[in-house]
Amino acid sequence: MTSPESAPEVPAEFARAVASMRAAEPRPEMEVVEIPSPSGLAPHSFALAADVRPTVHGIDSVLGTGRFVLLYDPEEPDAWGGAFRVVAYAQAPLETEIGVDPFIAEVAWSWLVDALDARGAAYSAPSGTATKVLSTGFGELAGQGDAAQLELRASWSPETPDVGDQVEAWCDLLCMLAGLPPSSDAVSLLPHRRTPRD
Repeated sequence: MTSPESAPEVPAEFARAVASMRAAEPRPEMEVVEIPSPSGLAPHSFALAADVRPTVHGIDSVLGTGRFVLLYDPEEPDAWGGAFRVVAYAQAPLETEIGVDPFIAEVAWSWLVDALDARGAAYSAPSGTATKVLSTGFGELAGQGDAAQLELRASWSPETPDVGDQVEAWCDLLCMLAGLPPSSDAVSLLPHRRTPRD
């Protein structure tokens, strides 16, 4: 199977970006793997999936999961402001009382911005949504009780092909959403449920 950076039709700039993603050094709590990239969004794309491993710190952390997709279009779409665009997703369960906090979406977005800035990422045109989902079980699921979940979907335009720092920032965000200790004291944590739901 031909890898993205060795395919002759792949632009050198995109190959450099893929190499930087593969060279990223996320926190040890993360398990990051390459996945098939979505088709039809751009002439070239490369995607990663990540999950938080809860046992590294010896605590039963709630799992966080996410996707990071790098899009490349040499024609530089106006909406992107450049040839690159990142589309990222992060999700983790929360304690129910935190899920009803009216400011939780703003906190999640600020965590993403803080993580990118802390890694020194060069980017522009950020946009996204933060969604909190509250659920209550009924019937045979009544024993599960109430649950809350936070989802963050974001996109931004890297200003350089060297996007490894942006992958690392995304992994930092996933760890924070999962309730693990931050890599920097500058970011506070949300309380989290300590046992994953089935």
